[in-house]
Amino acid sequence: MTFLDLFLSTVSYIGLAVVMLIIGIFLFEVTTKNKEFTLIKNGNKAAVYAFGGRILGLAIVLYASISNSVNMLDMVIWGSIAIIIQIILFYLAELLTPTFNITNAIDEDNQAVGLFLLFLSVSIGLIIAASLTY
Repeated sequence: MTFLDLFLSTVSYIGLAVVMLIIGIFLFEVTTKNKEFTLIKNGNKAAVYAFGGRILGLAIVLYASISNSVNMLDMVIWGSIAIIIQIILFYLAELLTPTFNITNAIDEDNQAVGLFLLFLSVSIGLIIAASLTY
């Protein structure tokens, strides 16, 4: 394989992963009750923490799908599955925290809940990433 082939492969994986990251962010934005971009624009730190955690979690699963894939199609398949699982597990967090409402806490700028979601998203991302192996 020539340097040009390796370079084009690398750039292709990066480009595809960035597109998938943007899609994952978009899916989170349209499927969650909070409108993070509006909250962030208004200075809501809890929304920044929660949303930043989601981005990190998505990036972690995309990293694993790239590093464990045999080709770009394989990366897209497993990256897509990982993004969907990440979103599903986020919704389960709402069910597993009956003592407070995550959506309302973020809207009210409860930074402790925002940090909790950041750590939860990164943790879920790491677990999913570790599972994306052959």
